[in-house]
Amino acid sequence: MTSRRSVLQALALAPLVSSCVSGVSASARNYTPSGQAMRRVDVKNERVIRTIAGLRPFRQSGFVVKAEGMNDKIVIHNYGHGGGGITLSWGTSHLAMELAMQTQHKRCAVVGAGIVGLSTARLMQDRGWDVTIYSKALPPRTTSNVAGGQWSPTSVYDEEYLTPAFEVQFEAAMRHAFRYYQNLVSPKYGVSWISNYQISSQAPTGDSLQDKYPAMYPQLIDMNRNEHPFDADFVRHYSTMLVEPAIYLPMMLQDYYGAGGKIEIREFMDRSDVLSLEQPVIFNCTGLGSKKLFEDPELMPIKGQLSFLLPQAEVNYIVIGNGGLYMFPRHDGVLLGGTFERNEWSLTPDPVETQRIVSGHKAFFDAMDDPWS
Repeated sequence: MTSRRSVLQALALAPLVSSCVSGVSASARNYTPSGQAMRRVDVKNERVIRTIAGLRPFRQSGFVVKAEGMNDKIVIHNYGHGGGGITLSWGTSHLAMELAMQTQHKRCAVVGAGIVGLSTARLMQDRGWDVTIYSKALPPRTTSNVAGGQWSPTSVYDEEYLTPAFEVQFEAAMRHAFRYYQNLVSPKYGVSWISNYQISSQAPTGDSLQDKYPAMYPQLIDMNRNEHPFDADFVRHYSTMLVEPAIYLPMMLQDYYGAGGKIEIREFMDRSDVLSLEQPVIFNCTGLGSKKLFEDPELMPIKGQLSFLLPQAEVNYIVIGNGGLYMFPRHDGVLLGGTFERNEWSLTPDPVETQRIVSGHKAFFDAMDDPWS
């Protein structure tokens, strides 16, 4: 874990220079460990530009990556990522790709055009396979477009259902994904490194993902009140990547087409319909669709609701854990979230939840120290 002393020493000059130039009384607590000025999010009801809801495909025992022989086909499942779909997409797709490479085939179908399906398709193309994607919808009309995009595999499984075998698979997927995304950090793909501030009502217990995998959470620092601008006693900082779906998914589609990929718009009714495809290897990347198509009784939706504020270019940090709320700054708007409803299939936003999310963020950021405001 990075020491407080080294961070504060590295930042000591930046606030002083900025304060002298601008005439404001800023200090190290008003900057991220990477030197970015921390500005207050302007949360008002009249600044909300849209409110949406999406369904996460969740399994209590975690995602599924496995191969099955069905009739004369090899079906490779890659679904059930919960809240970690964007984060783990390259990782579980790498594991699925390894299963396909054990066969003698070079043609495959990918069912589903969300982030997992696109990642799987691109990996197979990179290994010389002839790939066709079959999907009833394309971005921006996929569940992946509703995701927040912070790189951190949250709500992927329930702790009491965790097995040693899945833990090994989870860690492998996480490490592959962490490395793949670093190759895509750029404005072109909408992937960037960003500071995260995790707000808690109690001191860290030492059993979080950050504690377990610190190498994948650089600049991990537990901060006191003099080291951050928030009205909170327990604040943890770390850096992750932010993946912006509105930029990233179109680029993934462009890369797929550029590599000779084909797409057929098609909705499948049942397993036999999927197995009627001509390709010998079929990747099942249908997310919640696997509940019906492959009769997975454990798969359930988790409804997440988001409200977007007008963009604020000066805000360049993430806040999570503020009473279950979270804020991600993106080019298409400042995302405010904070719902987690199990077994809820409705895609209609709840106005009561909308107001809770907006009001909760307003109270939090109104109490933030921003000397430039």
